[in-house]
Formats: sequence, C-alpha cells, structure tokens
Amino acid sequence: MSASAPHAPGRVLALTETTFGSAIRSHELVVVDFWASWCAPCRRFFPIFAAVAAEHPEVLFASVDTESEPGLAAAANIRALPTLMLFRDGLLVQTHQGGLRASRLTRMLEAVRAQDMGSAGAPGPEAGQG
Repeated sequence: MSASAPHAPGRVLALTETTFGSAIRSHELVVVDFWASWCAPCRRFFPIFAAVAAEHPEVLFASVDTESEPGLAAAANIRALPTLMLFRDGLLVQTHQGGLRASRLTRMLEAVRAQDMGSAGAPGPEAGQG
C-alpha cells in the first residue's frame, strides 16, 4: 500500500513519523489514510483511495501503516481502521473512520476545499516536525 518517494502527483505517499509533519504542510490539501495489513476494510478501501488520488493530483494523498508507525498512530489518536484525516493548510479539518465510496471521498475533498479556514481545525499530530 505504500508508494515510492519522492512523491509523484496522483500517487499515494507512504508517511513515517519523520515525514508526517512536513508532508501535511507541503500541500494545501492532504488526505492521510491510517491502515494496517491485517485490516480487511483497509485492503478493500485502498484501491478506492488510490483511484481518487489519481483523479486529484493537486491533493497529496498519503498513507500511514499503523503497524510500522505505532507512535504516529498514537499521536493521531487512531482508534479504528481505516481512519482518514483531511488537512488543509497544515490543519486537521476532518476525520473519518471506515472506508468510503469514491464519490463520498470526492465530496469530502470538495467540502474541505470550500471550508472557511477562519473557523477550521487544529494542528495535526506533533510527530515528525521535520
């Protein structure tokens, strides 16, 4: 479920505790999928996530393997898998637990894009400030 670095638009970038902070600040919109290899809903959702990523190259789509990055999963307060976090301008503006259809994920992106940032979000997990 990971992608190779450096990030290519329309691809899913695998994040680590070291790269998370800079990644969520690198694009106006960032969608992060927290997943695990043993999670059947995660495996079903990932092709949808990757397909929406291909349709939105202006958005950074990233994933965090919670088995490899337990500290990051704890910092993000992940309690269910898959969990999506949507960031705008480095701020966490929406969280969703569970898989989605492509149309619903696209609507979420549109809603976050249209959101008034004067009333938005909180900073993301503190891990990976570099």
